[in-house]
Amino acid sequence: MAKNHRLNMAWWTLRMGLGAGPFLAGLDKFFDRLTNWDMYLSPVIPQMLHVAPATLMHVVGVVEMAAGLLVLTRWTRYAAYVVAGWLVAISLNLLSQGLFLDIAVRDLELALAAFVLAKLTEIREGVEEAGSVGETDEAVRFSQS
Repeated sequence: MAKNHRLNMAWWTLRMGLGAGPFLAGLDKFFDRLTNWDMYLSPVIPQMLHVAPATLMHVVGVVEMAAGLLVLTRWTRYAAYVVAGWLVAISLNLLSQGLFLDIAVRDLELALAAFVLAKLTEIREGVEEAGSVGETDEAVRFSQS
């Protein structure tokens, strides 16, 4: 029982952090209080899309806010995969510039956390392909804690 409580606490911590973080970062794309977000954007991307960097960052902000909110809903499992993919894409953008490598590594680590949240959610929901009845029982006990 104590094991399930610890897993449940880890799940809630990841869920709140990976829900609030993207939402707040997305919201800040409209205000630039945390940083000047345009400086992280590879100049190639706005050129390819024929859009101003600020406009593109606003679109990015909307996507991030939506993903963050979805993590906090009953679609946590799917949204966590979206957040993980999004963070990998951000890292690739930073790596393509050869700048902000520390942030690229941090975002890859956050992508791993989002992946773990998705997997924990699968277990919690009993969605994981259970190889035995024991695994299914464990998923049920975890989801009830």
